[in-house]
Amino acid sequence: MVDFTPVPALLGGVLIGLGASVLLLGGGRILGVCGITGSLLDNPSDDDAGWRRAFLIGLVFTGLAGSAFSPALVGVPVLAEGPSLVPMLVVGGLLVGFGTRMANGCTSGHGVCGIARGSARSLAATATFMVTGGLTVYVVHHVLTGAP
Repeated sequence: MVDFTPVPALLGGVLIGLGASVLLLGGGRILGVCGITGSLLDNPSDDDAGWRRAFLIGLVFTGLAGSAFSPALVGVPVLAEGPSLVPMLVVGGLLVGFGTRMANGCTSGHGVCGIARGSARSLAATATFMVTGGLTVYVVHHVLTGAP
């Protein structure tokens, strides 16, 4: 919690909630980035493919625009830590993809939209994400590296 920045975190949370609300109220769609991506990859010629492409392009464009405007908004570049992190990123990304298929949704779908809709399945999935994330950080930072 050395670099705790509550204002950008709050602003980001508000924007995510606003985006999820607009997608749900405006089109009856659930904001789940992995679900949106997976559906697009599974069926790229589907009737819903247009809004899914626009959504994903918007995510990338917004990140690029944010980093051009203020690099601190996007965070610390991971690759600046060294090329040795690339294999871990690839394996981590594949595990996240596998986990989202197993859980029928990702952190954004379950954590933002599912909990807001009162879904018990989403509450259980989000609790699992959080506990697993906490345990992973503990193991990596304290068990594997021996840090206090």
